[in-house]
Amino acid sequence: MPPTPQQRRAARHHQPVPDGSESRTRGRRATPITVDAIVDAALDIVAREGYEALTMRRVATALETGPASLYAHVVNKDDLDELLIGRLCAEIGLPAPDPAAWREQITGVCTQVRDQYLRFPGISRAALAAAPTNEDTLRLAEGMLAILLAGGVTPQAAAWGIDSLTLYINAYTLEISLLGRPGNEWVVGRDELLNRFSDLPDTFPQIKRHAAELTAGTGHERFDFTIALILDGLARR
Repeated sequence: MPPTPQQRRAARHHQPVPDGSESRTRGRRATPITVDAIVDAALDIVAREGYEALTMRRVATALETGPASLYAHVVNKDDLDELLIGRLCAEIGLPAPDPAAWREQITGVCTQVRDQYLRFPGISRAALAAAPTNEDTLRLAEGMLAILLAGGVTPQAAAWGIDSLTLYINAYTLEISLLGRPGNEWVVGRDELLNRFSDLPDTFPQIKRHAAELTAGTGHERFDFTIALILDGLARR
């Protein structure tokens, strides 16, 4: 079986340090390679080119070294993904739970996560593939759980509510990144969609009748709607 995230994290600190022969062939580095430097370089690649462009080799090239030099600090690509999401989660501001404002607080946290992921197109793929097991991602889960519990949500509903919220944020930001990819000729505007819906045969009466509603929404209106819908359900439970 593949190593767990905990085992990967522990292994990263116990791997032997490379002898530096690969780095010497490329010239001596002015600054040392560290976990933070690797994460910085990886995030820069994702911000400029999208998550699909991220590989260990690309990170090594950005740091002017070879891939082997990275493995003294990062076990593999999965470990790097976990570190990237942890870095973004660490930058999320978490308010002190307020029972009177729990909906506004949890919505604010979700919005912060959304905006973080949108800065780095496609990075929510890494979040979808990793369980929240390190302290940075657990800090976010802890803060969200505290807010929901303060609002009177039962522990089980709060736990599953966090899962629902984070899954939606991940899917929402991933969809935006996919739609925004260069050369995505399949994406059409609202006017084109309205025209296509109006041209449908009468076997699609509801879509034709409600085409305006189906294509409505600007900015993050749909995001706000869905977050509110999830919170309405949690409040009722």
